[in-house]
Amino acid sequence: MSNTETAPAEVQCEPGGSPGRVEVLTPRDVPLGGPRAMTVRRTLPQRQRSLIGAWCFVDHYGPDDTASSGGMDVPPHPHTGLATVSWLFTGEVEHRDSLGTHAMVRPGELNLMTGGHGVAHSEVSTPDTTLLHGVQLWVALPDDARDQPRDFAHHVPAATDLGGGAVARVFLGTLAGSTSPVVTATPLLGAELLLDPGVHVELAVDPTFEHGLLVDRGRATLQGRPVERAELGVVDPGPSTLEIVAGDEPARLVLLGGPPFGEQIVMWWNFVARTHDEIVAFRADWEAGSERFGQVEGYVGRDGRRGADARLPAPALPHATIKPRGNPA
Repeated sequence: MSNTETAPAEVQCEPGGSPGRVEVLTPRDVPLGGPRAMTVRRTLPQRQRSLIGAWCFVDHYGPDDTASSGGMDVPPHPHTGLATVSWLFTGEVEHRDSLGTHAMVRPGELNLMTGGHGVAHSEVSTPDTTLLHGVQLWVALPDDARDQPRDFAHHVPAATDLGGGAVARVFLGTLAGSTSPVVTATPLLGAELLLDPGVHVELAVDPTFEHGLLVDRGRATLQGRPVERAELGVVDPGPSTLEIVAGDEPARLVLLGGPPFGEQIVMWWNFVARTHDEIVAFRADWEAGSERFGQVEGYVGRDGRRGADARLPAPALPHATIKPRGNPA
């Protein structure tokens, strides 16, 4: 998904964290577009934390009544230096990209698009979608992979029974004996967890990873720390197990993880870079119709928009470079 804010802040992010520390991040509401636009709940990046492993962007949205909001309709837009991870709970979204991919995003199915050197894509919720509900995640690519060619991967993970009323779907990495076949530039963990009321699970995890637990439905505790709906509980490297307990209603959770990224990045609009000057160059390439991003064929908006005039224009650049900030040491 595009970050369609009209005045996105430029954020320079650094790795960081304290061994074993648990913190809870509360989201901020971000309207994407005009007066009938979808509103997403954004928990990454934030002032106190910019990254969980290579995960650099977490938007959580819905359940969104498309009759009121108009649904999702994002014209062709660019990405560099990152991979997008789409995961739906309800609804369906049509994806087209400049690699030539035409795919549907459906509940329980992973779509991962790599926009290293540059990619463009569009996203439109289907006419039959009345409720749209899911997460849109971005993964920063490390320096040695951030100029790689555009790519696309699709995977439908099987349900893994964790016992006692808990189920996992592992869409990236390895958890509870289930491994996703999707290759990523850095080690990652991504999984949906479904827990019956009151269920307690202890998950063996890589102690070198940072982990984040997003609560979509219900509530939970993470290592004994309460995490409410739409909040993101974060555990720094150190523990080899994560203790998760559901509240008094069914819980749906998204577990993310990865080793500390170890590189500074600059994020602005839909670009991940290393310097402000790179951001300026990427924006100029998009506005000039550069082949860096290619062309998206077949896009038709929900209002009938189509063709070259439907591409999403870049916002104005910030007037100054924001000083570095990142995860606390």
